[in-house]
Order: sequence, then C-alpha cells, then structure tokens
Amino acid sequence: MKIVTYNVNGLRQRISQFGSLLKLLNSFDADIICIQETKLRRQELTADFSIADGYESFFSCTRTSDKGRTGYSGVATFCRVKSAFSSVEVALPLAAEEGFTGLLGCSRKDETASVAEGLEEFSREELLKVDSEGRCIITDHGHFVLFNLYGPRAESDDAERIQFKLNFFKILEKRWESLLGRGRRIFVVGDLNIAPCAIDRCDAGPDFENNEFRTWFRSMLVESGGHFFDVFRAKNPNRRDAFTCWPSNTGAEQFNYGTRIDHILCAGSCLHEEHDIEGHNLIACHVKECNILTEYKRWKPGNAPRWKGGWNIKLEGSDHAPVYTSLVKIPDVSHHSTPSLAARYLPSIHGLQQTLVLMRRQAAKQVKCHIVSSSFSDESIISGDCSHSVKRPITNCNVPGANISCCSLDQDSENTILKNDNSEDLTEEAACNTTIAFNRRYISSMPNQETKKRARKSQQLSLRSFFQKNSNLDNGLDSSATDVSGNQTGVLDSNSQSPEAPVMDDHGGSPTRSDMNGIASSQGQGVQEGSRYLEKEKNNIALLEWQRIQLHMQNSIPLCKGHREPCVSRVVKKPGPTFGHRFYVCARAEGPSSNPEANCGYFRWASMKSRPK
Repeated sequence: MKIVTYNVNGLRQRISQFGSLLKLLNSFDADIICIQETKLRRQELTADFSIADGYESFFSCTRTSDKGRTGYSGVATFCRVKSAFSSVEVALPLAAEEGFTGLLGCSRKDETASVAEGLEEFSREELLKVDSEGRCIITDHGHFVLFNLYGPRAESDDAERIQFKLNFFKILEKRWESLLGRGRRIFVVGDLNIAPCAIDRCDAGPDFENNEFRTWFRSMLVESGGHFFDVFRAKNPNRRDAFTCWPSNTGAEQFNYGTRIDHILCAGSCLHEEHDIEGHNLIACHVKECNILTEYKRWKPGNAPRWKGGWNIKLEGSDHAPVYTSLVKIPDVSHHSTPSLAARYLPSIHGLQQTLVLMRRQAAKQVKCHIVSSSFSDESIISGDCSHSVKRPITNCNVPGANISCCSLDQDSENTILKNDNSEDLTEEAACNTTIAFNRRYISSMPNQETKKRARKSQQLSLRSFFQKNSNLDNGLDSSATDVSGNQTGVLDSNSQSPEAPVMDDHGGSPTRSDMNGIASSQGQGVQEGSRYLEKEKNNIALLEWQRIQLHMQNSIPLCKGHREPCVSRVVKKPGPTFGHRFYVCARAEGPSSNPEANCGYFRWASMKSRPK
C-alpha cells in the first residue's frame, strides 16, 4: 500500500496543470492520496474537483467567514478502490469524519454529533473554532486510523494565530491519546507547518529548536518518550537538504533553500499477534520506505530558468513537494461500503447538480434554436426570400425613413385590422418588397462595426501621448480633411443640384467634376504627407523621452555589493510603520550564504524617509 501527502497550493490549479483530476491522481500511482490547501469552498465542490473514476474522495472545507479565511486551507483524501460497495480493500475506509473534535460529525446529515472521546475538558466554542478552517479529515481503514492534516501557520508577531495554533495541536494530541489508549494504530500525514529540527531547515540558527511548536513536535516522537515515529527520519536519519517546501517569492527552489514541514508520522503496535516481541513496531514491520517526490518540484535543474528578481517564465506546480510511504503486509478487512461522508453523496454532485445541468442544457438549446431561427428570418427578409411570407394587411405606423407602413406579425393585431374597413390591403409581393426596403435602409443606417472598433482604438492613449504637445497644425489638417470628405459626400449623395455645387458648362471656364476630383485628390495627398511627418516627429520625441526615463531609472537603481548587479525593488506589504515603503534587494535567488552564486543579502531603503526610527 502506498500513501502520498501533498500540499497542492490550490486543487483547481493542479487539475488545470495535469488536465484533469484523474490524471493528477494517477500520476502518484498511490492507494491513498492526502491533499492539503485545496482552497475550495463547499459550494465549489463540483464533480470536476471531487469525482474521479476508480477513486472515492472525502473533503473538509473552511467554515469560517473571518476576513482572509474564506476559501482558504481545505483538505481532501482520495482512496483508490476497485469497488465502492461490499469491498474488502484497506484503501476504502470503513468510516470517515470531518474535523477531529467530533462536532462536525461523520455524516453530512449528522445533527446529533457529540464531542469526541477525550475532549470533554474543552468548551464547545473552543472545539468548533479549531475545526472551522477545514484542516482535518479522518478515515478509519480498520488496521489504522489516518489523519490528513493541514497545520495552522502563525507568524512570530501574531499573538492571535499563535494561540490558535497552540489550541489546535493541544486538542489534536488529546484525540490521539484517546485513540492510542483504545489500542488503535495512527498515521498522521500532511503539512504540519513545523520543521522539528535544525537539519530540517536551510537557515536554522542556534535558537531554532527552542521554538515552542518544534519543542512540542519533538516531545511527540519516540526518541523523546512519545508515541510517534517520524517515518522519513526513521528511514533517512542523517539525510541533509531534504526539504519539501520552498518560498515562492525569492527563487529559493533554484538552490534548494527550503524546509521540511510535510510529514508522515505513525504510532501503535505492529499487526503481528506477538506484540511483545522486541523490535516489533509499525516502522520495523510494515514501513518499507519513505521519501520525497522531488520530480514534482517546480524548478528542475538543466532546463529551468534562473531567478533574476523573478522567473522569466511562470513555473507550474506547487511550492511543496509530495512525500510518500510504502506499507507492506497489510491484510484485507471485512466487507464494507463507502462511508456517507464521501463526496459522491454531496447534494451538489448526487442528483441535484445533475438536474440543474440538464435544465441548463435544455435552456441553452432553446435559446440557441430561437437565435438561429431569428437570424434565418432576418436573412430571408434581407435577401428578398418571400416564399414563407403570408399576405397580411398593414397599418400606418409612421416609421421614419419608410415610404409606407410596416407589417404587423401579431395574430391579434391582424384580426383587428381585418375588421377595420378603412385599412388598406397589400399583396404578398408588395408587403415583402416594403419589408426589404425598410430593412435595407435600417441596416445601412447602422454604424459599421469596424468603424466602431477603430474609434474605440483611437481613443486609447499610448505612452508617447504623454510626451507630446498639442499641435494647431494637426487640428487644422484634420478639419481640412473633414471638409473635403464632407463636400465629396454631399456631391455624390445629392439628388438635386445645389447653388454651391459646380455643374458642367460647355461654353464657360467653370470647374468640372473631374477638376474638383483632382483638387480633392491633391489635397488628400498633402494631408497624408503632413500626417506622416507629424507622426514621425511624435515617435522621435517619445523615443528620446523614453530613453531619458530609462537612463534616469538605471542611475537611481543601486548595485548590490556582492555581485555589483542592479537590484530589484520591493514594497513592504506587512502591516506596520513601514507598510507601503519601497526598498531594494539583491536580484539573485535566495540560497545558502556559502554559495557565491546565491543572493548576497544586500538591502537598502529607496528613500531616507522609509528608514525605521
């Protein structure tokens, strides 16, 4: 049996990366896949995100409405099975529970959920708070109980989140003690947001291990008198630079400058009957191997870009790497079926959503048919196809631009018209021709779509428009071109001669139409040449101004002391006295100080006013 844990940093993004949920899950070739940080709200749990052929899934989503926590965190456990009903497979859980306090229940419809055994000392309010962010799914696989966890993150200066994290793990430890006291075996997998030892962190200082959460983590391990094995360290005790997470905003992946916060822990006796035999435990008897799937890292040596204040191409993947363990000698369990907490029984997937999708499709088909039929009718009218028209009377409706009245297609109106003795009947041919004439005039009067697009495009300001001055000559040329165009249009469209329009005269020297065309043509060429000249001058001015700005920016950007290379600017986003202030840092990727190719650590405020007092 293979178990994988993976912080996907958004399930939607990983599914998009692999093409489908099924392809993502199959890439692990695992029996149980535990995913953290799905970033899905309950109403977003559609079949595309939760249902894959050959897998049963169990989700927990955030329930809090606190600012910044909506659609945050979330965990999911996918179990690969051959049969969802009457199965003996260990991968298919016998029971499942959302959260770890017992208050969220084992079923979507469980309204009688009670506090889990061993947690009676905590208030209901405390328990609901730690379970409100969608951080745990428990699945009971008979031989062991599996906890899929996403541990809280807490900054050193955030007292509220530190207290939340303390309560989270305190209550969780009580639940583990209760299960172990009943003789159950436990596997804990997930992103716990804790690196227990200095070997598990790239830049661990002398006081690194004194942190209260790291101290608590180590107290849970067998070597400190606890019940749990750190499975990765048990199989790789001295392995260094074994990290599972890298900061995504510093390019740390390039130099493997990360931390190990994704874990697999186990506790309890082995499955053999002789439990008292020395050396028998889950690690020795049933864990074959445990390792990090580095092939899922976003940055891979050889063909990956180098960090220069940012990646020049977007890297696909999570900022975490999956961790897996392989178990052996795990026997089958008794016949059982999929627990009711499974995603297949969600209302949005089981029945309700299917009905809504069907209704949407039917409505879409009806709308599409209506649009097609309407466009077909319009084309028939414009093309003069009157084979399906009906001889109908019309009433005067005073349509502007039409010489006769328009047709009424309403049956009730038709009956009223038939009763009117003063109404005037038209033949089928006359009605059709009238409609054609009206539609042609109406369509010709509508503005051209291309003209609209060009008008909108001309309204958009370019960069060089900020560096140019208004030119009276340019306005004069535009006005002249407009006048010439207007005169030409007036000559061509006029049905009768106007006093100002030139006419043909065989006996005098009056200008002819051809003479006027020649004059207009020469004027148009002059306008075009003037416009091209002005455009060229504008381009030259904008280019010079842009070069001046670039030179000024280059002169104002400092060089880092380690590499003598231009720095990159950053802005403080953390709330505080320097929030929003700009500073400069070395542009290279973060890495160990012993590596001269890594970030040299240079820092400078962009302004003297930004310096903290």
